Amino acid sequence: MDGTNGQNKSGLNAPKKDYSRPMHTTEHILNQAMCRRFNCGRAFSAHIEAKKSKCDYRFEASKVPSSEDLAAIEAEVNEVISRNLEVTSRIVTREEAAKYTDLSRLPEDASEMVKLVFVGDYDVCPCIGAHVANTSEIGKFRIISTDYKDGVLRIRWKVEAAACTC
Repeated sequence: MDGTNGQNKSGLNAPKKDYSRPMHTTEHILNQAMCRRFNCGRAFSAHIEAKKSKCDYRFEASKVPSSEDLAAIEAEVNEVISRNLEVTSRIVTREEAAKYTDLSRLPEDASEMVKLVFVGDYDVCPCIGAHVANTSEIGKFRIISTDYKDGVLRIRWKVEAAACTC
């Protein structure tokens, strides 16, 4: 850190915590699956931990996903993971980043340079956290539980460790 607005030497904001790489990368995949299937946008709140995580999405009561819909999301996330996609990043200006993704949720103190994280050709998102190098490192995604209250669908989930290919 260079002491300038919480930025590191590359001019990027520093991560607020050290996320579990498999869980954090899975969050990206889950968010894209939710966007594609329900057009609900990425989670507006997330708590990512090594053992289990949760993501919150805004939904009208009449559009809350059914158990079948959630099973389809679980299957889609696992299918994307099974593709063994490379997870890469590029540091670009905000102007360049806006060509790839919505930047409206960047914090006000975000740096001029933005790190974009690409999960193969499936997802791109600005993110300062750490990620796996390939989705083959993730393991199996499983939705643990969900609940809906006051316009918010909370999905609790985990990933089971990837099988060793030693």
